[in-house]
Amino acid sequence: MTASAQPPAAAPGGALPTLDVDRSDPAARAWLKEAVRKVQADANRTADTHLLRFPLPERWGIDLYLKDESTHPTGSLKHRLARSLFLYGLCNGWIRPGKPVIEASSGSTAVSEAYFADLIGVPFIAVMPRTTSSEKTRLIEFHGGTCHLVDDPRTVYEVSARLAEETGGHYMDQFTYAERATDWRGNNNIAESIYTQLRLERFPEPAWIVATAGTGGTSATIARYVRYLQYDTRVCVADPENSCFFAGWESGDPDVTIDRGSRIEGIGRPRMEPSFLPAAIDRMMKVPDAATVAAVRALERAIGRRAGGSTGTGLWSALRIVGEMVAEGSTGSVVTLICDPGDRYLDKYYSDDWLAGQGLDTGPYAAHLDAFLATGRWTC
Repeated sequence: MTASAQPPAAAPGGALPTLDVDRSDPAARAWLKEAVRKVQADANRTADTHLLRFPLPERWGIDLYLKDESTHPTGSLKHRLARSLFLYGLCNGWIRPGKPVIEASSGSTAVSEAYFADLIGVPFIAVMPRTTSSEKTRLIEFHGGTCHLVDDPRTVYEVSARLAEETGGHYMDQFTYAERATDWRGNNNIAESIYTQLRLERFPEPAWIVATAGTGGTSATIARYVRYLQYDTRVCVADPENSCFFAGWESGDPDVTIDRGSRIEGIGRPRMEPSFLPAAIDRMMKVPDAATVAAVRALERAIGRRAGGSTGTGLWSALRIVGEMVAEGSTGSVVTLICDPGDRYLDKYYSDDWLAGQGLDTGPYAAHLDAFLATGRWTC
């Protein structure tokens, strides 16, 4: 038995003493209170994001909405997640003064986490694939973060864990904790916001909500909220090429993997992430990357807004659902997301040279979308 494990000596009279170790740290607690206040104040300052309408022919009797998450202070849907992850890490005692926060990220989550790390005054390191857009790298560094680039996207997890161990920092691990850190019952999560904003619309309870999956946390939050509030809304997740979520969901195999990275930044993963909840999802679609780009360019023509590639993946799937509703003669509403702004991807999804280099032909998909919006017939 080691010295620290020795039984306590009996006090006079034979009674054992009470062991008492107080690790209270008033300075650390004061820092924690101020850090939590700053993160919560950011939420208090931030107005809700807009719910935009995609123009559809009135005769269809269907409304398509886009929840514009690109208007957050850090420009993406991941601002909500990063705030929740920082509060989770702080209140669990994992994020400490002076110690770095490390994250495995393809970009947008890292941009938002760099912002919150800077807000509370701790270093931030983003472990990202080398193919991540230069604009995202610039934004991470703008917010005071450091970018650690890797050649193999599959190694971001182990590299992040190693850096956390070497530095004494905290590996945030969005892929594990995204669904845990977000309050899916309400507290102004994205699902509650959508239903609140639809309250005065002609179809306030959407027939479908379409999300895309990077961590899987957003789709988990929406699906849980729908069930918790007993709505009839169904949840569809759209997956890009070079991602395993669709295959894992379809087969029920949580160990399915793929040996390459997604071309649609922010979504698609080489493994089934812990925050992705297959049993909560009603439907999935596997969307060709060329269709994704065609959809995001169609969005610009329709509403004058450029958005990132993940928005196109969700929009293609949402329009396919609208086409089904038109064919059935049903009415209602469908909601999908604008995940981040297109100015982060001008050298990718808005570049014909990049498309040619990737061997992506958007022409057939663009022609299909034009014909669909004119006739209401979905043929893809």
